[in-house]
Amino acid sequence: MAWETVIGLEIHAQLATRSKIFSGSSTAFGAAPNTQASAVDLGLPGVLPVVNREVVKMAVRFALATEASITKRSVFARKNYFYPDLPKGYQISQMALPIVGEGCISITLPNGEEKLIRLTRAHLEEDAGKSVHDLFEGCTGIDLNRAGTPLLEIVSEPDMRSATEAVAYARYIHSLVRYIGICDGNMQEGSFRCDANISIREKGTEELGTRAEVKNVNSFRFLERAIDFEVERQIDVIESGGTVLQETRLYDADRDETRSMRSKEEANDYRYFPDPDLPPLVIDDAFIEAVAATMPELPTKRRERFVTTFELPAADAQLLCADRQTADFFEAVLEGHKFAPKLAANWMLGELLGRMNKEDVELADIPVTAQQLGQLIERVNDGTLSGKLGKQVFEALWGSEGSVDEIIEKKGLKQITDTGAIEAMIDEVIAANPSQLAEYRAGKEKLLSFFVGAVMKASRGKANPAQLNQILREKLKG
Repeated sequence: MAWETVIGLEIHAQLATRSKIFSGSSTAFGAAPNTQASAVDLGLPGVLPVVNREVVKMAVRFALATEASITKRSVFARKNYFYPDLPKGYQISQMALPIVGEGCISITLPNGEEKLIRLTRAHLEEDAGKSVHDLFEGCTGIDLNRAGTPLLEIVSEPDMRSATEAVAYARYIHSLVRYIGICDGNMQEGSFRCDANISIREKGTEELGTRAEVKNVNSFRFLERAIDFEVERQIDVIESGGTVLQETRLYDADRDETRSMRSKEEANDYRYFPDPDLPPLVIDDAFIEAVAATMPELPTKRRERFVTTFELPAADAQLLCADRQTADFFEAVLEGHKFAPKLAANWMLGELLGRMNKEDVELADIPVTAQQLGQLIERVNDGTLSGKLGKQVFEALWGSEGSVDEIIEKKGLKQITDTGAIEAMIDEVIAANPSQLAEYRAGKEKLLSFFVGAVMKASRGKANPAQLNQILREKLKG
């Protein structure tokens, strides 16, 4: 029997505010346990939550970025359940009237194919605390620092049909929330987490199968592996005559498997009702327009501009616009220079990003500025440096050895473009290698590279390659 996979994702993006969603407590990561949980976060008697205005702005930014509908009168509700890291016994979330309604985005799959994924909703909610299982032998600790941290839960329709599609969608949302400045996307710190709802059905049918939810996956690699495992598990269960249970499962990366955590609750199990301490959240057109005025150029539009204005290949534009910081850096490299944008793209995607990957550093932490890289590319473009010498200057820039021109002067790296000097070196090399010259003229043209290498060695790599090749070919003809 042929099976079809059906996947929907729920993504929890921690909003990049300095304080929590309903209190003034700090959201900074890494504080000592239970030092950032106020009376409001703990729900102590007599306290009242107040909505953080910045949280609302960020939700609207997401709606505008995804062309989703915006609910001008949304409602906060209490989601009731009991767990040690939920101090109030309920979580403030949104149910019937979320702030962001239906939308649609287009993702690019690894094979270049475009696919539309529908968004069901995105709603605001507070995070719970954290259970710590590995610090105390035989017992569990509770850290409530995260309690009340603002989240935007982004819920998709079950439109994905493979782990590959799910990862492409998750990567797009990850890039988007960082691009519009509402989430730092740090998966190691829990700022971006995915729940995957996975089911299978017989190919060609429309009815959805029973789904299992894999909770809190915090890396794209683990998301792909968890989905692949869960799909195979469900197929094995059904083909063995069993029934897939609706349940919540966890992914164990060490064993590369999903494990049952608890039966999956329905919405009515949580006994949602409007929070009596929070009035409806009402926003108007003026508020939405003010947020819209602060929106950056979105990644899709920016990619299109890079292709049309800078005449970059679509693949280059895709990589350069993967995050806002990289795209901004690229445009800063171009500023004030006349070289072809493609040359700058080659240097950024090759030398710069290659070195960043090697050193495992972010763009914000590199020692080379956009202005320095632009000046370096200018010196390659105007013939002062060859590409090879340019790489030497880049290494010196990375080592903070001075400006581009200072490094060129100090290290004597200026490219030799004087035809007389190049001719003299070629004449010396030809005179010193008569047998190779005879073989070349007898038809062994592969020896050209031997002569090029010899002249380059004589010039200490400074001879202009284009001039060298042109002059050398003429002289080798005799």
